[in-house]
Amino acid sequence: MATQSAHKRVSPQTEIPDRLYYRIGDVAKLCGVETYVLRFWETQFPQLKPNKGGTGQRLYRRRELDIALRIKQLVHEEGYTIAGARQLLESGTRSRTRQSNLQLSSDKGTTRAESTKAALIRLRTELRELANQLAMPEPTVARRKSRVTTFRAPSATLFPE
Repeated sequence: MATQSAHKRVSPQTEIPDRLYYRIGDVAKLCGVETYVLRFWETQFPQLKPNKGGTGQRLYRRRELDIALRIKQLVHEEGYTIAGARQLLESGTRSRTRQSNLQLSSDKGTTRAESTKAALIRLRTELRELANQLAMPEPTVARRKSRVTTFRAPSATLFPE
C-alpha cells in the first residue's frame, strides 16, 4: 500500500495569462490560496503592494504576481514562517541591488569571471588610495598657549580647625 505525504510538495505549473493587470481573485486562483490570504500577505510583506483601481479593486501587476507566487512557495511548500520568508525576500532584494552595483557598465558580452575580476581590480585600487590617505601624517597645527590659568590651592587646608 502506498503512503501519502502529509504536505503536498509538488505544485502543478499553471499557465499565467499575459495581461497588464490581474484582479485579486485571479491571483488567488493562480496562487492556489484564498483572497484573504493575499490581503494578509500585503500587510506582512512590503514588496507586495498592488495598485487599487477607481472602484477600490486590487490590481496586481506581473511583478506582484511573481512575488505572491514566491511567498506561497516559501511558506506553503518550503515551510518558512512568515517572518522567515519576509527576511529571505528582503535579503534577496538587497543582494540583487548589490550585484547590480558591482556589475560593470561596459559591454554586456563580458563573462561573469571577467566582470568579477574587473570589480576586484577597481576595489583594490580604491583600497590602495584609502591606505595611502591613512598613511599620510596628520597636519600639525601650531597651538597657542592657553590663557586660562589654573588655581592652585595652598598646601594648607582652606578651613583651619
